[in-house]
Amino acid sequence: MSTMQATTVSCPHCGRTNRVPVAAAGRPKCGHCKRPLPWMVDAGDDDFTEVAERADVPVVVDLWATWCGPCRMVSPALEKVATDLAGRIKLVKVDVDKNPRLSRRFQVQAVPTLLILDRGETVARQAGAAPAPALRRWVEQSITARKG
Repeated sequence: MSTMQATTVSCPHCGRTNRVPVAAAGRPKCGHCKRPLPWMVDAGDDDFTEVAERADVPVVVDLWATWCGPCRMVSPALEKVATDLAGRIKLVKVDVDKNPRLSRRFQVQAVPTLLILDRGETVARQAGAAPAPALRRWVEQSITARKG
């Protein structure tokens, strides 16, 4: 990645703080306990290809808006799914109001719109909020169907 942007993540297993790059090969692991870390980052029009489409793991894309109540409700559920499936997925959040090219590209009609990308290809899509267990089932089924 040209700019070494990173987020800070607390390891859900040992509690240590880790810097996780927004784009990188492989899957982030805790520097202390070596367990997989949840990978949750923001992306926009200018860095989406690098952050989301080139990822080595399936990417859950959350197309959301700050003014959207259901978006604020689904965000913690998505973060729980990303934590539960650490090492298996990457969560990429895109604010549709700040990133109109991505909004047009993915033909966002309603927010939140959720996508699953595998090597840059959309393999699943759904609109609207859902609780964490339903989102996890949807993600796991989409990933399994793709591999199968």
